[in-house]
Order: sequence, then C-alpha cells, then structure tokens
Amino acid sequence: MPKDNESIHLPIDGPLAPSEPAGFSADQMIRCDECAALPVTESTARLRKPTLKQPDKHEPGFNTIALCHSQPPQTNDLLKKIADLLKLTDESCQRILAAEIPLPLARTASRDEADLVVERLAELGLNTVTLSDETLGTDEASAVRARSLHWDEHQLWIHLSGGKDFCLVNWSDLILVVSGRLTLQKVEVVERMSKRSEKELLDTSQFFNDETIIDLHASSAEQTFRIGASSFDFSCLGDDKTLVSMQNLKTLRDLIIARSMNIQVDESYNLLRNVLEPVWPIEQETQSRGWRRERPGKYSLGATTVNSNESQFTRYSRLRRYFILNPLS
Repeated sequence: MPKDNESIHLPIDGPLAPSEPAGFSADQMIRCDECAALPVTESTARLRKPTLKQPDKHEPGFNTIALCHSQPPQTNDLLKKIADLLKLTDESCQRILAAEIPLPLARTASRDEADLVVERLAELGLNTVTLSDETLGTDEASAVRARSLHWDEHQLWIHLSGGKDFCLVNWSDLILVVSGRLTLQKVEVVERMSKRSEKELLDTSQFFNDETIIDLHASSAEQTFRIGASSFDFSCLGDDKTLVSMQNLKTLRDLIIARSMNIQVDESYNLLRNVLEPVWPIEQETQSRGWRRERPGKYSLGATTVNSNESQFTRYSRLRRYFILNPLS
C-alpha cells in the first residue's frame, strides 16, 4: 500500500493549485477610516459617514456651527437622522438647533472630517459652517487676565496680570461683553501600592472654586480681556467699591456698558452650559504626583484629577465674538 507521503507534491512539481476560489481582488477592497483615508469614488462617497473623532487637548479642532437656528427640523424622523449622524441624543440635538444663536453641533480632529459633516448635514437640510480653533482663536493666549483698569472720557487702559503690560482701547472699540462662571474641581488621591489587585487608599482631598467673570472684546484687539471677581483690583470704582467682589464686578460691568456706545451684552452662557456639554465637554485632566517611599518596602502613588469649564467658556466667548465681527446675512 502507498504511504501517506507518496502523494505529497515536492517543490520540483511546481506550486500548489489553490483549493478555494480567490477572494476579493485589490480593486474591490477599501480600508476603513480608522486605518487610512478612504479612496473617494462615486459609489463610496455616498456611503461615507463621519467618525467624529475628538482632537486631543493640544491638537487643533474643527467646529461645525449650526446657522439655521430659525428653522429647526420639522419632523421627529429628520431630527433622529441628524442626531444619529452627530452621535447626539435627540434632546441634545433639538436644544442646540432651537437656540437663538449659532452653537456647535460637532467637533472633529480634521478639516476633511469637518467638511464631511457639513456635506451630510446639508443633505438633511441644515445650514452649517466650519470654524477651526485657529479661526476662533481659542488657544491659551487668546484670553488674558486683566488685573486693573483706568479710563478717561475716550479711552480705557487695561492692565494685564503678571507684569506691567497694558492695552489701550477706545470706548467705541468695545463690541461685546460676555458674562459667565468658571468652575474648577480638583481631586487628589494617594494610594499605597500593593501586590494585591486592590490598592489601599491612604488619603483623598477635594478643592472646588467658583468664580464669576466677564470677557471684554474689542474690535481693535485680537485678545479677549478677562476680568474675574476674585482676581481683580476694583480700586478703579472709587467710592462705588464695596466689600463684596461679585457686586464690584457687576458695578464695573454696568459702568463699561454705559460708557460703550457699540457694545453688545451676552448673559446666556450659564444657561447654555448643559447645551454645549455634548459637543464642547468640560475638560478633565489627570496628573500623576509620582511615587513616594513611605518606609522600606512600602510605596505610595499620588494623582490629581482636575475638571474645569474654562476652555468651554473661552470657546463660547470667542464664538460670540466671531459672529459679532462676521454677522449672519
């Protein structure tokens, strides 16, 4: 009887013939958005959907802003399609579109992705525009803290925190004041490292700060001038200065509004925070405090988690500035 190895093809017999039919050819396959950019063809272009990948903290972002707030979706079916496309709840989507001012519908990490969002929303009847972080001016240098003011009949001197620098603007140049509150929550945790799966909690502490602020915008300055109730010298108020910082900030705000002939007032941020949250969420950052040796063989590890809405407020404030300088036709 023949042995099993007598039927095996040797290399000299040539390559083995495939026993199964060939799969898809190379021109029939495309790679997903996660791996590489899709080759856009007439057939694939209609099937593309945005992944809505959020940029990292220090990466530029692209914001899709709804312009059709006066024409919200007329049917629940259309609203659901828009919400599904943007990965929002129906309620969140409705609240954004029903607002009386332009608000963000999506935030993406690339211009191509943002263009796709605008294209798909246009197919659903929504008028939107993409504004990059660079266009809005939302970097850390865009909002500078003011430490004091003084003025005369025609001009306002804004003295900046951290030095002797100041900016000079005309009263007629002030175009917008935005009111809001900045909240900061800091949680510190110290854990003892152990070979066991569970770590031993040694210490925890929490810190919370809530500050009322106003942002001043001038047509003659690229920067936003931020005045905080707890970090400003209100001596400029003279006899009107009180012992209550929040009252001083309100008095100063009313004085600025009274002297500025072209200024617009926005007090909507505190009411819109929850509306902005799905697209412009409050930032959370965790920082390690490093290892610490307590005694031989015993080590602890500390970490601090910070939650802040400052970047959210800055985006909102700069968005309002953009549309003051570039009004909708």
